[in-house]
Amino acid sequence: MRKVKNEDHSDGRDAWLEIIMDEYGERLTKLAYNYVKDWNLAEDIVQDVFVTCYRHYEKIDEILSFKAWIYRLVINRAKDVLKSSAFKRVVMNSSLFSRFTSNEPLPEMSVLKRSEEEILSRNVLDLPVKYREVIILYYYEECNIDEIRELLGLNRNTIKTRLSRGRSKLKNMMERWDGDGG
Repeated sequence: MRKVKNEDHSDGRDAWLEIIMDEYGERLTKLAYNYVKDWNLAEDIVQDVFVTCYRHYEKIDEILSFKAWIYRLVINRAKDVLKSSAFKRVVMNSSLFSRFTSNEPLPEMSVLKRSEEEILSRNVLDLPVKYREVIILYYYEECNIDEIRELLGLNRNTIKTRLSRGRSKLKNMMERWDGDGG
């Protein structure tokens, strides 16, 4: 992520921040949401991360992978929030995707498919954090094993094991849902 060069230092920093907010804002908010399960809290986390980026503007060229760095900031901040005594779990009343779907009427098959996606999303969010984070990064953020290793500081085998166990838990959860008649 290159900085925007500008005569006025402040204008360059502001323009650069706008660029990264446009490029990463939605994805980072979804990532934070996967940890805290509260959209407003996820947005607060991402705002904190953007403030950190703004403060580190002068050092951005030293960061090897900006995407990995900013994702790591979001993950760490979300985990800090989860650990804080002030954090209280919110009952999830919407799925990961419900905020991004159209309000237009859908044909019956699309409604069924969306319903299954919502159940899958809810089940992913119900996984323990150690499985949820690798599932989210691998499937939703499309990170490969090495990128996940860099983001989470885990070895490859641990990531593969967590992916396998997470998939197995999801499969069992989905089978229970399907067995209940949907």
